[in-house]
This record gives sequence, C-alpha cells and structure tokens, in this order.
Amino acid sequence: MITERTRQAIERYKSKLPEEVLAISGIRKEFPGVVALDDVQLSLKRGTVHALMGENGAGKSTLMKIIAGIYTPDRGTIRLRGEEVKLASPLDALERGIAMIHQELALMPYMTVAENIWIRREPRNALGIINHGKMAEQTQALFDRLNIRIDPLSEVRYLTVAQRQMVEIAKAVSYESDVLIMDEPTSALTETEVEHLFAIIRDLRAQGIGIVYITHKMNELFEIADEFSVFRDGIYVGTHASSDVTRDDIIRMMVGRDVTDMFPKEEAVIGAPVLEVENLTLDGVFHDISFTVHEGEIFGLAGLVGSGRSNVAEAIFGVTPASSGTIRIHGKEVAIHSPRDAMQNGMAFLTEDRKDTGCFLPLSVRENMQIAAFKDSYVRFGVIEQGAVDAVSDEMKTALRIKTPNLDERIENLSGGNQQKALIARWLMIHPKILILDEPTRGIDVGAKAEIHRLISRLAGEGVAVVMISSELPEVLGMADRIMVMHEGHLTGILDRDEADQVKIMELAAR
Repeated sequence: MITERTRQAIERYKSKLPEEVLAISGIRKEFPGVVALDDVQLSLKRGTVHALMGENGAGKSTLMKIIAGIYTPDRGTIRLRGEEVKLASPLDALERGIAMIHQELALMPYMTVAENIWIRREPRNALGIINHGKMAEQTQALFDRLNIRIDPLSEVRYLTVAQRQMVEIAKAVSYESDVLIMDEPTSALTETEVEHLFAIIRDLRAQGIGIVYITHKMNELFEIADEFSVFRDGIYVGTHASSDVTRDDIIRMMVGRDVTDMFPKEEAVIGAPVLEVENLTLDGVFHDISFTVHEGEIFGLAGLVGSGRSNVAEAIFGVTPASSGTIRIHGKEVAIHSPRDAMQNGMAFLTEDRKDTGCFLPLSVRENMQIAAFKDSYVRFGVIEQGAVDAVSDEMKTALRIKTPNLDERIENLSGGNQQKALIARWLMIHPKILILDEPTRGIDVGAKAEIHRLISRLAGEGVAVVMISSELPEVLGMADRIMVMHEGHLTGILDRDEADQVKIMELAAR
C-alpha cells in the first residue's frame, strides 16, 4: 500500500518531469507477410486524453501492444518521461508506469475483485501469509478514490461487463501509472455507465495521467479526447486537436475518402411473413415476446443492456431454447432446440461476442469462414467441393475487405473488426433465409460499417429477412424498417420506420 508521504513524493517528482510523458518515433513492426506499422509516431502529453483512430487493421492495437511490452518493435524509439526505454515484457512496462486495459477483459473470474487487483502484490503479515482484510481495505480505499461502488470481496464472475471494466481501471490506477491505454472501453457499456467511465477518465486526467484512448465512436472522441492521431494501413497520417476538426475531416483521414452515406438503406419489397414469433418466453429472462419479420425486411431490436434482446435472438436460434412459445417459418411451426435445428430451417446468427461464442480462435480465417458452409449446396455425391468453397471464401474476403495476409492465417491474429467480418462471411456463405445479426458493427471502423450496412441492405433487397440488434440508435434508425423495443424482458413497443426517433425509442427502452 502506497503511503500518503510516498504519494506526495511521487507527485513532486512528476511535477518536474517534461510535459511529454510518452514519445514514439520511427516505429516499424513486420509480421510474416504483412507490415503492421511503418515509421509511425505518437506523442502523449501528461494530463491529456489522446484518442487513436483508424480502420480495423490500421495498426492501432499493434502499436499499443508495443507500448505495453507485448510486442518488440523491429526498429524505432520509445521515450518514457524523456528517457529512451526498451520494454522487455508487459510486466516491465507495468513497473515503468504503463498500464493497458484490453478490449477483451482479462480478469480471473473465480477470484475476488481485491485478489484480481493486487495479484503478486498482496499485503502479507509477519509470517508471509496474505492479509485478506488489509487487501480489502486497500481495494475499498482505491474504489473510494475513483467513486466505484463494487464490493472488494465479490467474485469477478458475478460482475457485469461494466463493473469488470471498472475493476480493470482500478487495477491499472493501483500501479500509479503515468500512461494508461484504453482499448474500446465503452463497447459493451450503457449510456449511464459510459458517463461514469468518462467521469473517472476526467479525474485521472486531472491527476496528470496521460491516457491513450482507442475508439471507433466519433461522439466519444469529441467528448473526452483533447487530441487525436490517425493511422491508416500501418502508416501515421496526422495528429490534431479535437477542437480543430469535424467528424467528416476525421473520416477522410481514416479511410482516405469521403463516406457520404453511413446508412445506405435501399428500398426493398416487403413480402410475405418469413419468421413469426408468438408468446416466446424464457423463464426468468423474457416473457411473451411476439413479432413477425417479412421477406426483404430489416427488423431492428433495440433496448438497453439487460433488456433481453440478445436472449430473444439466442432462443430463436436455439442457443438457449425458449421455455414456451411458438416459432413459425413460412407459416409452418418449427421446433428449435439447437443451432443445428435453426440452420436446417434456413437461419444464420451472428453472435454478439465474437471471441467467446463466435470465433474458433486457434483455427484459420478460412476454416472459420467455411465451418458452417459444408451443407448440401457445397456437397456433391457426398463429397465436399472444396474448390467451390474456397472460391466463395476468396470472394467474401475481397467483398468485405478482410485484412489478413491470407486466409490460412489464424483468426486470433486478426484485429477484432476483421474477425467480425470473417464471421459475417461465414453466415453469408450459406445463403440464409433469416439472418440474425447481434451487434453486427461493434468494434468495426466507420468505413467498414458503411460497407456492412450496404451489404445488409442488399441482402434485404434479395428477400432475406434480417433481424438486427444494435446498441447504436443511429444504426437502428438508419437501417430498420421496423423497430421492436424491449425493457427488462418485456416487449414495450414496435415502431414503424417513419415514426421512430431516438426519443421514442428511449422512452420505450427505459419504461
């Protein structure tokens, strides 16, 4: 536990340090078959939030992993508090005052909050035994400082995603870090939780901590960042104060072109009912959900985190079968007890959590894309037509702009956004009649979002019934023909496209 006297000494030391807490110059990093970074730079000033922007595959995460000691650059210089450093490992970076909060949180679920925060640094008594009471006190003091309301003795597995995010931040702060890296910290947070996170970030900034903030959300950049840098295809594009540019300026820097239509909603003929859900119930989760989706329709599902919208999608697809209710496809009642049943009835489902329930991380991009495609359309006389499947995979790679050296690369080596695009390709390859998309553009850059929106619109135009779940209201409003809103497991309303707006949706979502 750091004493007040030690803390004051640290503050006096910090006050004498140069304004630039971290300086990166000439960094290059090459992996087999691809140059991830080429002569990039970054300057982080003390007591500022510096946003890092760029499309998926631009090199943001690679640079952050270099700063955090995970990767070693092929060449280039890292200066920390004015002194050149070589970061040998994540522990080395952490002990030098650099902490990173990854997009995929890495807490140990069966340990307590306090144990996660102080692991390897636990307070011990004279006999060398861990003093759990003291550790809980230290954790509570840290939480009081950050205005976090979590029981230090709770096991992490019982916490929400937002609470785990706060624990990660508290753990980073406990190291008295000068540099804090946050990778997409709001991707799974509600609006209220985001406001709390921003309050903590502002407090940390006021304490002189430099924060590198990776995000794809433009509104966050203008609300929380002092300045930003843009990378494109592993190359540094430029740095500007957030107050000096517009949203369109940033998009042009990121993609090298104008993205004039983020929601390219095309008119599609709405045909006969394809999916009919009647009184669907999953005990303790959602109750009496009824709706119909037609050919060519994009049916949006909206609601706050915890509303049950994703659970409804999982029940329809058989991930967690419903307790009661009826599902009809083209007017015929079907029994969906598993994803296999759903797929045999023409359904496809893009899961919300690409890492835990979407990707087979040790497998290649090709294998992840093709794993659902070995069905009748790619089988002839009982033999898989591998050439045909490979050809379609190559077409999907090009159409979705999946950035990978080749399709034999392990999917775990791709950026989160490119993993997402590979999963979308997986389901498009089976030509579904019903396509359920849960957060289809989460963690995807603005250029790729427009491409995926265009693809969704095209599929609807071809007669596919699309169910789209999204936490981003502009996305739902921009793409959906109708929007169903849920609150705490109940359907609170269905709005037509011409009557829906953010106010009406939020009124229904917060009932």
